[in-house]
Amino acid sequence: MVRIIDRRFDSKNKSAVNRQRFMRRFKQQIRKAVSEAIHGRSIRDLENGEQISIPARDLSEPSLHHGKGGVWEQVFPGNDQFSTGDRIKRPLGGGGDGAGKGKASQDGEHEDDFVFQLSREEFLDLFFEDLELPRLIRTQLAKVTDYKTRRAGFTSDGVPANINIVRSMRGALGRRLALGSPWAARIRELQQELDEALAHGGEDSEEVRGLREELAALRARIDRIPFIDRFDLRYNNRVKEPRPTTQAVMFCVMDVSGSMDEERKSMAKRFFMLLYLFLTRSYEHIEVVFIRHHTVAKEVDEDEFFHSRESGGTVVSSALELMRGILRERYANGQWNVYGAQASDGDNWDNDSPVCGRLLGKEILPWCQYFAYVEITAGEPQNLWREYTKLEAAHDNFAMQRIESPADIYPVFRELFKKTLA
Repeated sequence: MVRIIDRRFDSKNKSAVNRQRFMRRFKQQIRKAVSEAIHGRSIRDLENGEQISIPARDLSEPSLHHGKGGVWEQVFPGNDQFSTGDRIKRPLGGGGDGAGKGKASQDGEHEDDFVFQLSREEFLDLFFEDLELPRLIRTQLAKVTDYKTRRAGFTSDGVPANINIVRSMRGALGRRLALGSPWAARIRELQQELDEALAHGGEDSEEVRGLREELAALRARIDRIPFIDRFDLRYNNRVKEPRPTTQAVMFCVMDVSGSMDEERKSMAKRFFMLLYLFLTRSYEHIEVVFIRHHTVAKEVDEDEFFHSRESGGTVVSSALELMRGILRERYANGQWNVYGAQASDGDNWDNDSPVCGRLLGKEILPWCQYFAYVEITAGEPQNLWREYTKLEAAHDNFAMQRIESPADIYPVFRELFKKTLA
């Protein structure tokens, strides 16, 4: 069997390069394994990696070997019932002792599937691969001046912590070679003359003593060259360059009225967490505004938003009015990309739902890149859903979906943020 060994030079990042090549080659199998893993994990585990198993049959490599060539005819001993071209029946009950890799031998040995660990970044890249933020390209991104430090060669001045030892020693060696080069050439000539003088004369000849004195003087000059000097020192130079960065604000609006039980609140929390994680992959700076409401809306911190036990009736417009006020006060300068997500069971006062439609359509959606409404209910659509349906056709930056059980969170999220054809 012919073995081909690649002995080309590999960089120090050989392992990372090989891993990326492996993931590109088996991308379909890995994506399928990630999709299956998603169904069995919770939102809180989404930021972790995943252990992926690929069947051994998908990892088979082509092999090179010498072929027999030509036409071969073989006669095996004990063949008294078959002729050339006869079809041999398969053994009944699968009793054949094939040599397949997936079969266990008589000793109970077989080849296991290949298992490897996906990192958090690799897992999230695959999970969000076919999703996008709507209107992310069509809307101009807000730019904020930020500064990034980068390497910019070397400089002769700096602090000791930034000394580049290799570059400094290289400069010192070059200086010593340059200064001592004329004397080194003369030393080689004198050494050759000294060898010839010693061959023709004695140790005590006048010529030999003169050559040795001159050699000693030249070597002393070379030794007096400093090993390293101040102008040999080189420092790593770092400069700050401005770069545009994007920033976004995410409004989380949740109904905490009495009709929103703990199970519905838990589903809403999971949806908000998933949306925030998705936004962090598109924006460098994200601010989150938490608004919880029953009859009265209030801006709270994350802990109170997720864990407060306060509840009451339902007036959804109070939350939208508070969101409008915060938008005008903090984020109306055109430097922010605004995203909103509202979770409710849809139960609202009949005379308040039209107010919510006007607030959302005229006061909030014009400022938003995207606004998603999620109704968490297992029954018929509520009056708030019917009111928001009128906005969906008129605003392409508004979408709405319904969640009936925790299993619907992922499908609804992917439906809201699926990629659209340009």
